[in-house]
Amino acid sequence: MPTYTALTTLMGQDEAEAIAEALERMEPEPTGVGVFEIEDDSGLWEVGAYFLEQPDTVTLELLATAFEAKPFAISELPEVDWVAHVRRELSPVDAGRFFVFGSHDADKVPEGRVALQIEATVAFGTGHHGTTLGCLKALDRLLEAGHSFENVADIGCGTAVLAMAAAKELPSARVLASDIDEVAVDVALANTDINGLSGRIACYEAAGFAHPDIHAAAPFDLIFANILKGPLLELAPDMAANAKPDGIVILSGLLVVQAEAILSAYQAQGFALMHREDLGEWSALTLRKT
Repeated sequence: MPTYTALTTLMGQDEAEAIAEALERMEPEPTGVGVFEIEDDSGLWEVGAYFLEQPDTVTLELLATAFEAKPFAISELPEVDWVAHVRRELSPVDAGRFFVFGSHDADKVPEGRVALQIEATVAFGTGHHGTTLGCLKALDRLLEAGHSFENVADIGCGTAVLAMAAAKELPSARVLASDIDEVAVDVALANTDINGLSGRIACYEAAGFAHPDIHAAAPFDLIFANILKGPLLELAPDMAANAKPDGIVILSGLLVVQAEAILSAYQAQGFALMHREDLGEWSALTLRKT
């Protein structure tokens, strides 16, 4: 059975959430509605609805007009097993000492590399995206320079690839991972089992550091946060509160054009830039708490 998408953009979060609420009351009813900020500092928000049958185009036109949104772009999606498709398309990733691969490439792992098996799932972080790759390369650079860490947190962990990289190279370290998405936490736990790290990484469903076990484990000498500009800005005070003096944070999920704003916010919290790496349109920052 085909599915349909209806996408629009408009200015302002309140307006985007309002049109999303109106979409949910449509007939035929959408199976899901999403609201996303477009991460280019334009102030635009994207609203998308997903339908199992052809949506009512007249209603969509009226909604777009009423909320001063762009006309909805309606598309019919073919039936595709996206996970199987992605598995076929993804090739292994080299990130310094780390080698990220899917099970279909298990025979390609080079000798002497830190192997991380990640399957294509609904959770973010296969290593192919510039943000995840940037974080892995940042960790490799720190380890190559002789840094060692005893208490590590991966905030917004997705597949937990960063937490697993730390756990494999820091066998005596305590490693915690959190994600706001329950599905991502389940995926993270499954990946720790696949990679022989069962019991080595504590995974929590939490927004940022907001879990009593994470509070109890703080402060951390290494923190990953591979999320988005908005949450990174909101987390800046919590990062400072949960990082040890001289602790290091690796931040990504931000566009190159957003890096200066993130850096400024973290400098205001007492962090200093150690290294910045731009990979395409994405940037990764390595900061030290001074």
